[in-house]
Parts: sequence; structure tokens; C-alpha cells
Amino acid sequence: MTTPTVRSLGTKHRDRLMQFAREVSFPEGTRIFEEGQRADHFWIVRTGTVSLDFRMPKGPPAVIESLGHGELIGWSWLFSPYVWQLGAEAMTHVRAYELDAAQVRHACDLDPELAAAVALWVGRVIAHRLQSARARLLDLYAPHGSGLPHVT
Repeated sequence: MTTPTVRSLGTKHRDRLMQFAREVSFPEGTRIFEEGQRADHFWIVRTGTVSLDFRMPKGPPAVIESLGHGELIGWSWLFSPYVWQLGAEAMTHVRAYELDAAQVRHACDLDPELAAAVALWVGRVIAHRLQSARARLLDLYAPHGSGLPHVT
């Protein structure tokens, strides 16, 4: 399964969404957001790599996904209570488009076609990340020859 990038929105809706974007950059090692914080912005990676992680009781955060060009950083901004479920960190110098979540949600309220396109895009992102996590868990925990399907 290919990674659903911002290109999967289609030109019309991508152009509309990008009206709310501003260019930002994050130096390597910058925490972009933390689990439990208010999800009031989201980002689309232009260059660099971002890791998604969650805090462990002891030790460093556990990295669960790496994101690159065209990929969405965060989806919690779309769903109430608008709180990050994970954390994100710039693994390299990152350039991204930053979008104000409230502005985008308001535009979606006014334009049902845009709302449907954004919801489908974010839904594809979530489905892709869940399938990727499942594949990693099977690689780690499924006994070899268990009969469980290998997902790639």
C-alpha cells in the first residue's frame, strides 16, 4: 500500500487547503508536539524526516513511524477533543507547511466537498498507519510459521 500523501487530495482540494498554509522549519531534534497537548495545527512535510512516537514509562520515546515528503504530520486536529495521541520530533532538519486546524475545520464546515475530501485523505492516512503498525507488530511478535499473514 502506498503512503497517502497530500497529493491524494486532488488538485482542487489541495489548492484550497494550501491557502491556509505557511512555511515553517524545525531544526533536527525539535519536538513538534507532545502527546496530550492541544492539537491546534498540523503539518505537511516538504523536506526532511519526522518521527511519530509515544512516551514510555522509562527511557526515550518509542518511535512508531517515520514521515517524509508530502506526508501529514498529525491527524488529531480533525477529531474532538483535538488532543495529540502521539508525539512528533524532527529527525533531520524539516521544512513543512503548517496549517491552522481551526481555520481548516471552519473551511470544511462551509464547504462539504472540501470536508469530504479532507476526511477521506486523513482516513487513508490513519488506515495506512494502522496497517503499517500491524505489519511491524507481526514482524516482532508473530511466531515464524504461525500461519498469520505477513503484511507488507
